[in-house]
Amino acid sequence: MPTSSSERLRIAFFGRRNAGKSSLVNAIAGQAVSIVSDVPGTTTDPVRKAIELPDLGACVLIDTAGMDDAGELGSLRAEASRKLLAEADIAVMVCDATSNEYVLESSCANALTASGKPFLAVLNKIDDLAPEALSAARKEAVKSFGVDPVEVSATKHLGIDILLKALMEKAPQDFGGRTILGNLVRRGDIVVLVMPQDREAPKGRLIMPQAQVLRELLDLHCIAVSCVPEEFSKALSSLCVLPDLVIADSSAFKQIAPQCPPEVRLTSFSVLMAAYKGDIGYFIEGAKAIDRLKPGSKILIAEACSHVPITEDIGREKIPEMLRGRFGDDLGIEIVSGNDFPEDLTPYSLIIHCGACVFGRRLMVSRIESAKAQHIPMTNYGIFIAHHLGILGKMTY
Repeated sequence: MPTSSSERLRIAFFGRRNAGKSSLVNAIAGQAVSIVSDVPGTTTDPVRKAIELPDLGACVLIDTAGMDDAGELGSLRAEASRKLLAEADIAVMVCDATSNEYVLESSCANALTASGKPFLAVLNKIDDLAPEALSAARKEAVKSFGVDPVEVSATKHLGIDILLKALMEKAPQDFGGRTILGNLVRRGDIVVLVMPQDREAPKGRLIMPQAQVLRELLDLHCIAVSCVPEEFSKALSSLCVLPDLVIADSSAFKQIAPQCPPEVRLTSFSVLMAAYKGDIGYFIEGAKAIDRLKPGSKILIAEACSHVPITEDIGREKIPEMLRGRFGDDLGIEIVSGNDFPEDLTPYSLIIHCGACVFGRRLMVSRIESAKAQHIPMTNYGIFIAHHLGILGKMTY
């Protein structure tokens, strides 16, 4: 199974128009990923390139529009670039060393500092500078960003090896060291996977969390037994011993929880993703807010992926049905998907997020931090359903 985009180290390149961001991305990738020209604003939308980099492994390089893009449309592009900061694991600020305005605006520098995430300052086009001018540019960059810049020439491939080494040093120490299953299983454990194959299931393949969990189980030399909810009882009876763990789709909780022996640990793919991608403690605490809802409360349901809604969709139909069945039709429910996540969360009494399997952990954590900063409780699909059914206390995570 190829490395999912959500599991790759995300390196985003920011800077003014014509600072050489696209040229630098192309130089690192060793191929024409982004269109390059002397016309300011050539890159209008984020460009992503999945790639394997030495010592860094699976990465995604993200080229962005200029932070100083002009006009009404340009301002929207610049704002979209700023929002990508939440997604990045490492931010690379590219400055044109030959320009008198090579240093990014102070608001961008402040945003970097406030984000607390690893970042690099890069002085590009150094081959066009005299030693005295380069020294002056270097001092200005240190003054603006508080770090020594990496000096490169993207067009002549100067300093690219030094930049790759600097990126390796900036990579989060825990990147690639986290697993979905954590310490829940050991070598040789028997694990039953309950995976509905209904209209929500993608044709001809498993959804991402199911495929990732199955791969981890195989890597750990566990014995994985797969079934649909209707065959769960038969799957249990076919085993000579009780399984060590049952992992179900959250939508199947109501059907299989009564059939699961009390001594067998039970969890779901969504609950596992809550711990892997987010803050499960905050999500469990957030689930308590469900009991404080009342008619008129406003709920935000957030999906990480964008897809065409279908009948029995868990986020758009099943969870709203559960909520309205308990609190009535006066409950306000707003649904967003993809990158459409409100900055102002104060109108909401609760946020219910999907498992975020297509998101990098950094982006999910940024949403959690935003909810915490605005004192808005947050939970996820699996934890919400378990709480709704009264079985959250029996969950393993």
